[in-house]
Amino acid sequence: MRAQIADILDRSLTQNIIMGVILFNAVILGLETSDAAMARAGGLIHALDIACLTIFVIEIAAKIYARRLAFFKSGWGLFDLAIVGISLLPFAQGLAVLRALRIFRLLRVISVVPSLRRVVEAFIMALPGMASVFFLTGIIFYIGSVMATKLYGDTFPEWFGTLSRSLYSLFQIMTLESWSMGIVRPVMDVHPQAWMFFIPFILVTAFAVMNLVVGLIVNSMQDAHAEEANATTQEHRDELMARLERIERALSGSNQDRSS
Repeated sequence: MRAQIADILDRSLTQNIIMGVILFNAVILGLETSDAAMARAGGLIHALDIACLTIFVIEIAAKIYARRLAFFKSGWGLFDLAIVGISLLPFAQGLAVLRALRIFRLLRVISVVPSLRRVVEAFIMALPGMASVFFLTGIIFYIGSVMATKLYGDTFPEWFGTLSRSLYSLFQIMTLESWSMGIVRPVMDVHPQAWMFFIPFILVTAFAVMNLVVGLIVNSMQDAHAEEANATTQEHRDELMARLERIERALSGSNQDRSS
């Protein structure tokens, strides 16, 4: 019985149905934010939302029954369980913020779609390297904030009056959001040599350091694709060897029948 349920859950048709329910439920949760839609069909929308959640609960229960402890050893299984568990919180008449958490059900698309899983896994694999890059970025930001506060804090206190304001202003500059006309040029009107501080800061943070993060993620995705390709090749090789062994056994059995 468990093997049959596990086989049904692993079928592509079942995965496509779950995917459709997830996307449909996302649309339903979006309609709940519309006062006009809720005024016209609020009862139907709530009923459909409960129906979608019921399907998710049945699916998780079936996976736990079919896979037992293997379900809890899978990170994606625990992820699905957490998402569905969060979705059940509003039924305890919780706060509005708990009801808003139901939109997290859309995250289940990640566990259903293999390509999205690879992206997330690659991101997680890149976290150790990214931590070092972020630590380096933090050091650069701290040094830049101290310098900016001392250099421009008196003349532009709204941007660089305190260390926290300097951090935020430098973060805005790093994102290149209105950095020139919004901050740097007004500062240069008072401090003409300010470009000697801001231009190197932008080159180091926005271009050099952030490209390191992108490179780490790209390398992790390439490694994940390589591992998946190796695993697929090994599976095909094992399947081919199994077929050859069955053919050899069949041939040896027919030879024995002929000799007898």
